[in-house]
Amino acid sequence: MVKVFIAIKRRLQAGDKMAGRHGNKGVVSRILPVEDMPYMADGRPVDIVLNPLGVPSRMNIGQILEVHLGWAAKGIGERIDRMLKERRKAGELREFLNKLYNGSGKKEDLDSLTDEEIIELASNLRKGASFASPVFDGAKESEIREMLNLAYPSEDPEVEKLGFNDSKTQITLYDGRSGEAFDRKVTVGVMHYLKLHHLVDEKMHARSTGPYSLVTQQPLGGKAQFGGQRFGEMEVWALEAYGAAYTLQEMLTVKSDDVNGRTKMYETSSKANTKSMPVCPSPSTYWSKRFAHWVWISIWNATDTGFRRHKGSCSAGMRGSPTMFKTKCRLKALYLYPYRKSATR
Repeated sequence: MVKVFIAIKRRLQAGDKMAGRHGNKGVVSRILPVEDMPYMADGRPVDIVLNPLGVPSRMNIGQILEVHLGWAAKGIGERIDRMLKERRKAGELREFLNKLYNGSGKKEDLDSLTDEEIIELASNLRKGASFASPVFDGAKESEIREMLNLAYPSEDPEVEKLGFNDSKTQITLYDGRSGEAFDRKVTVGVMHYLKLHHLVDEKMHARSTGPYSLVTQQPLGGKAQFGGQRFGEMEVWALEAYGAAYTLQEMLTVKSDDVNGRTKMYETSSKANTKSMPVCPSPSTYWSKRFAHWVWISIWNATDTGFRRHKGSCSAGMRGSPTMFKTKCRLKALYLYPYRKSATR
């Protein structure tokens, strides 16, 4: 047997799934031109916009800390890059790197490096500083704030231009389509975001008619079985809330397990000369027969003096009479009793 593996490149598109490192997965809803994306005051557009409603319910605050620490790392790299372009002295670079590496955490011996090595180290940090932390001992909030203040000092004119808030965690963003600033400041930062192997091209599926389950007569599920879309309990609630009664009726009958109804509906669609009405689905008859093995029906007449069995009812050998509330009026009541073998033998 010969197996051949072919690698192809698939560009990200709406419907593909992405996720961060904190279980913050999501589906791409729209891909916009870069000129339509929100941008910062210096003209840099953001790469991706995440819905903030995905944070409180899942309580994965680690993604917020990652964004802020990544934002601080990028800001430190930009500041080092400006210092190198302005040809600052090696002593200034050494002082800044001392604040970065020896402010907290494990101390680094930068004094043993020559001026050339300091400049080379700074050149490697142009795209952003690197941080490492032990497992289950990540950066504390105070340490992240310290890095943010180091990356974006208040006296820096670039910081004032970006419109930071007091904690340096949010800035002013502008709408790429209108150019107007958003009403509230937005959390902007840098984080790892991964493309998952759940691509819309592999999940796209459509069905007109197809195979049905032999037991329930409902359509099978899944793309592999050429099945239908599951219309679950919460989807039913949505149609109920919207008032779409006829749509809901079709979903639960002719599009599901109403055998005769879906046949007539198919004829209606193809010939356009047949009227069809949904009827009781066949699984309802099926389950009623199954229930007949463990329940039975008795009809009793309630009188002032007691209860008398109504003619035509069956009791399946149940001894005694059921406990019922006495009423002053004459009525017929329908009751279901669980069938237990021990009660009849």
